[in-house]
Amino acid sequence: MTTDAAPLAIDGAYKPDRPIALIGMMGSGKSTIGKRLATALDIPFVDSDQAIEDAAGCTIAEIFAQYGEKEFRDGERRVIQRLVDGRPKVIATGGGAFIQPETRQLLLDKSLVIWLDAELDTLVERVSRRGGRPLLDGKDPREVLARLLAERNPIYAEAHIRIPSKPVPHEAAVRSILEVLKQQ
Repeated sequence: MTTDAAPLAIDGAYKPDRPIALIGMMGSGKSTIGKRLATALDIPFVDSDQAIEDAAGCTIAEIFAQYGEKEFRDGERRVIQRLVDGRPKVIATGGGAFIQPETRQLLLDKSLVIWLDAELDTLVERVSRRGGRPLLDGKDPREVLARLLAERNPIYAEAHIRIPSKPVPHEAAVRSILEVLKQQ
């Protein structure tokens, strides 16, 4: 069994020729799985939320508070547009990025989109581990996540690939992705 610290290897059967974009709900594991997938594929990893914060010079929570979600989504689209530059990399997107029609089309056209699909109980447990999630501030996480799942899952289903993100070590999802990619 592979430990969290041990890199997962791919046998060379798949070499990405474009960015791989991970989509899904907050707490689905996009950042953690994305880092491990990038290591296994020996390509760079970029967290779009971190890229947005770097570009804006403030946190996402501050952007939401100061400018609102509409302005945040516009900036998010511009950052993602820069990230899908044709060079292979793994991009962990924010949970709402793929919901925006322009951003969704951009990702579908210029990257391989993988949906990390997690169930409500898994998401609630994972998001309880850390704060800084503007859509959950001052609200019942289970209620908000259930509503967002109902709204977003039909849109996430447009992804090229769907991978279940279960309450097991993230290496299981990375292995599932690698198996699917070898068949590409």
